[in-house]
Amino acid sequence: MEIISDFHIHSKYSRACSKQTSIENLEKYARIKGITLLGTGDFQHPLWNKEIKEKLTETEDGILKTKTGFSFILSTELSLMYTQDGKGRRIHFVLLAPKLSVVDQIIATLRKRGRLDYDGRPIFGFSAIELVDMMKEISSKIEIIPAHIWTPWFGVLGSKSGFDSIEECFKEKTKYIHAVETGLSSDPPLNWRLKALDKFNLVSFSDAHSFWPWRIGREATVFDTELKYDAILNAIRTGKGLVKTIETDPSYGKYHFDGHRNCNISFSPEETKKYNGICPKCGKPLTIGVLYRVNQLADRPLGEKSQNAKEFIDLIPLSEIISLHYGVKQLYSQRVWGIFNQLIAKFGTEFNVLLNAPKEEISELLGEKFAELIMKNREGKIKVKPGYDGVYGEPLFKEKQNNGDHSELRKKYNFDFERKQKSLDQF
Repeated sequence: MEIISDFHIHSKYSRACSKQTSIENLEKYARIKGITLLGTGDFQHPLWNKEIKEKLTETEDGILKTKTGFSFILSTELSLMYTQDGKGRRIHFVLLAPKLSVVDQIIATLRKRGRLDYDGRPIFGFSAIELVDMMKEISSKIEIIPAHIWTPWFGVLGSKSGFDSIEECFKEKTKYIHAVETGLSSDPPLNWRLKALDKFNLVSFSDAHSFWPWRIGREATVFDTELKYDAILNAIRTGKGLVKTIETDPSYGKYHFDGHRNCNISFSPEETKKYNGICPKCGKPLTIGVLYRVNQLADRPLGEKSQNAKEFIDLIPLSEIISLHYGVKQLYSQRVWGIFNQLIAKFGTEFNVLLNAPKEEISELLGEKFAELIMKNREGKIKVKPGYDGVYGEPLFKEKQNNGDHSELRKKYNFDFERKQKSLDQF
C-alpha cells in the first residue's frame, strides 16, 4: 500500500503557528493535498493532547482515525538547548510514538524536566543523549529523528550550534538513530555528499506551521507498507518499504544561502568566502546557510549517490505555481484559490495534479502555458531564487528574472545533481 506521509507538523498551540489549526482542518487539507497519513504534532501539549483524545480513535495497529476514517500517527517536535563538548547546542527532534499510553508516559517524564503548556514545541535543557535514554526507558518503539538537520539554528549539523557528525551528537547512543530529516533547505543529493550519512535513512516532512496546502505536505515521505505503526517504524529503521521522498528544491528553503535578512544580503558560498563570512552592510557575521555548511563537511562529490539512496522528487507547491503563472503574490488570494479548486475538482488531489495529470487535460482546463509550467515543475526545471536567513526562496517564471546582483552565481549553485552534474568541492 502506498502511503504518502507528513509527520512533522504543529498544532495551534505552537509558537508562530495558525490558530485555525484543528483536527478537522488538518484532515480536510491533507485529503486535498493527497496525504495518506499525517502526524498529530505536539502530542505532549495538554490542550492539543485533549483534542487528539477527543477527536481521534486509536486502533490496535497504532494508527489513530478520525470519524471519517482519515489516519494520523502520534508525533511531536522537541527543542533541546544544552552544552556539550564546550559548545552551546540547539537541536530539534521529531518523535513518533506507538500509542496513547506511551504518549502519557512521555508526558509524565517530560513534566519532570520542564513545562509543557507554554508552547507546542517545548524547550528542555537536557542533551540528545539523555533524550534517547529517557525515551528508550519508556518504549523501544519510540522513534527519534533529528529534524531539518542542516538548518543553522536548530539542526544537528547546523552552522550555528550543531555538530560535525551524528556520532558527535549522540556518542554511543547513535545506534538508536535510524533516520534524519532533510529539511526544506536540503535534499538527498546534498545529504549524499557526506559518506557518514549513508547509514541513516533520509525522510522528508514539511514542518508545517499551518494546514494550508502550500505548507502541509510540501515535503513528504512515501512508504509502501501496511498502514500500521510497526510497519512504518520498520521502514524508517531498515529502509525496506521506504520508497521515496517528496522534496522542494533546496533553494526554496529559508536557509539555503548565507546572508542577513535585515540587511537584504544574500550570498552564495563563494561570495561568503570573499567577504570572510562578514556582512558588508552591517559588519556582523552572516548567517551561514545549508549549502555552505554541506560544502564544509562534504567528502563526496556532487553526483555520487549514497549506498542506500532512494528515489526523490523535487516539487514546488501547486499554489506557488499558480501564483507564479498568474503574477499573484498572495497565495491565499481569491484568484489563486479559484484556480486551485478548479484543478482539485478535475484531478482530485494536489499531488495528482503535480505528478500525474495529463498535460493535455491541464491545457484544456487552464491553457497550454500553465500546463507547460506544471510539466516544468514535474521535471524539476523551475528556477528558484535561493532563500536565506529566514527568508523563503522564490520560484521564478523566467530565469532572467533572477536577482540581478547574483544571477550567474545563483544559476551555478541552484542545481540538481542528475541534471547539471556540477561539483561544489572547490569550497
